[in-house]
Amino acid sequence: MRLLENKMALSAVVTILIIFLVSVLLATVVTFYAINVTTTRVQGESLFLTKEHVWYNTTGGWAQGAIVIVNTGGKDVVIDKITVRGQECTYTNIFYWRTNNVTISSDLSVTPNELNVSASTASITVQGSVRTFDQATDDVTLKSGYTMVVYIANPDSIALNDVGTTVGITAFTANAQYYKETNVQAAQ
Repeated sequence: MRLLENKMALSAVVTILIIFLVSVLLATVVTFYAINVTTTRVQGESLFLTKEHVWYNTTGGWAQGAIVIVNTGGKDVVIDKITVRGQECTYTNIFYWRTNNVTISSDLSVTPNELNVSASTASITVQGSVRTFDQATDDVTLKSGYTMVVYIANPDSIALNDVGTTVGITAFTANAQYYKETNVQAAQ
């Protein structure tokens, strides 16, 4: 009987306190981990696509696409490729202009002439001013907070019969795809 009256054992109150403290510490660690994960993700990648257009010039027999890409995320991104109707646009057909101090509030317009893919630049009017667009030669970077206007020469063999149909424009990065739909419009 002396064995059951061992004075070295912990009391029930002390045991409950220890279990309670361990569970509170564990909950605190999990909470801090969750806060760390969510605040890290806030600085993630986010692109906003707007003012999307695809035109077909009925008199000239050529097509053109345009879109504005705004990097609203907390980190710089690399745009790997741009597709129209699921077909990748070659770099030589893509012309872009980047800015961090001009807000693109007016709509984009089709150029009066076909974009010259043999040239390394193109002059296109955006926001009432003529801007110099560079021809893409590889993946294009877009810093956080910057805006890029993209014009595409002859995307995905758009033809006269496509006027009025819906096509999608997709911008690809290493982490995501950003998709917008638009109707093919007749130009001239």
